[in-house]
Amino acid sequence: MKYIIVLGDGMADEPLENYGGRTPLQMANIPEIDKLARLGRCGRLVTVPENMHPGSEIANMSVLGYDVASVFEGRGTLEAASMGVTLEEGDLALRCNLICIEGENIKNHSAGHISNEESHELVDFLNEKLGSETIIFHKGVSYRHLLVIKGGKKQMACTPPHDVPGKPYRDYLIKAKESEAQQTTDLLNNLILKSMELLENHPVNQKRKAAGKDMANSIWPWSPGYKPQMPTLKEMYGIETSAVISAVDLIQGIGVYAGMDVIKVDGATGLYDTNYEGKAKATVDALKDHDLIYLHIEASDEAGHEGNVELKTKTIEYLDYRVVKYLVEETSKMDEPVTIAVLPDHPTPCATTVHTKDPVPFIIYKPGGESDEVEAYDEFTVEKGSYGLIHGADFMKALLDK
Repeated sequence: MKYIIVLGDGMADEPLENYGGRTPLQMANIPEIDKLARLGRCGRLVTVPENMHPGSEIANMSVLGYDVASVFEGRGTLEAASMGVTLEEGDLALRCNLICIEGENIKNHSAGHISNEESHELVDFLNEKLGSETIIFHKGVSYRHLLVIKGGKKQMACTPPHDVPGKPYRDYLIKAKESEAQQTTDLLNNLILKSMELLENHPVNQKRKAAGKDMANSIWPWSPGYKPQMPTLKEMYGIETSAVISAVDLIQGIGVYAGMDVIKVDGATGLYDTNYEGKAKATVDALKDHDLIYLHIEASDEAGHEGNVELKTKTIEYLDYRVVKYLVEETSKMDEPVTIAVLPDHPTPCATTVHTKDPVPFIIYKPGGESDEVEAYDEFTVEKGSYGLIHGADFMKALLDK
């Protein structure tokens, strides 16, 4: 048996009053995913421990079967692995967004989904003006970048910028949890304020402003940590060969620590315009020499953060007929059976635009396996599924029949 996990990031939602009390999943036309729900078995999965923040890093690690509380060391460390940045002992890594601040408020977490070319020019500029032997900015994708503070302390309270759109940025500056981290906290807050002064008049931002686009006029560091100690999927589950396909550094970084091959696809953007067909084809191709493929699609999460119900519904439909349809057709021709699972990592409700900890709906379809009473896939139909409500690593155990 081989395995594909199709992860529609943030795909789950909450009933929307203006749409007849339906969720985007309920409104979407998804015949291929519904068919998998009818032929497979369904349930609900708790991906975020009660005492942890519902970030994609937590939820995706949980889906892959990790005891997140014992191995998680911050989002920045995972993205460093994806970017090929080697962390030495004492290196503090933080995710570093380029964000848009309007007046005194955080307008959005993505600087209007700034392009790679523009953001890389800004990060180079920040390194030139603010960088040193102990302060290093690393270029990532779009608004997602990395900041490494050598000798930094991680005992800080940081707020993900996508959790506080429209809120005063000063209310969410970094706070030290322990006195030993005060110096690092002061340093980071000073970098934020200096970046605002420097970026405001940079030519990239002046061009964006003239074009009516959101400016990338501040950095926002968050999710600090040191190099984690994570077992591989082979060590945990005996999976000999596995691969991850994603446009997001965070997910690729999880894959690196999990011992997975990272497969990059041209045109994969992390947005609604991503190369769905290319990622689907890469998944099928990778099955030739891998036992498990983790196919991550970010688009629905970004649409949820924007509060764009129509776009989120469309991204779910894209996942259905541009990805899942192809996977089902191609794997059915293979000599070796392929189990296909479909699920989100967490909900990203359009009404609130932030992640929640609610259980997510999942399907596990095993060729020739038993089905249950679920006839269509959404947040509520799966409550009748035979898996019931499960937690964390239970999903991988169900997938692999462990």
